[in-house]
Amino acid sequence: MTQRKTYTAEFKRDAAGLAQSTDNIAGTARDLGIGLSASRKWIKTDQHNGELAFPGQGRQLVTPEHEELKRRRKENEILR
Repeated sequence: MTQRKTYTAEFKRDAAGLAQSTDNIAGTARDLGIGLSASRKWIKTDQHNGELAFPGQGRQLVTPEHEELKRRRKENEILR
């Protein structure tokens, strides 16, 4: 069984930026040895989330809004 490849957040950001700057997503993906679908997903994620993109290891994005929502839900539970 083959092991799944993992990439750093820095690599993903660099790959997304390179693919966008060259405007050749397929060629960039091939040159970097990554799949086309992964490359497209990284570009989309980078465009939508910027610096918060690619938190790593399956962790979710933690924005201030998410933190506030979590805090309020916990407070509501206590008040009940």
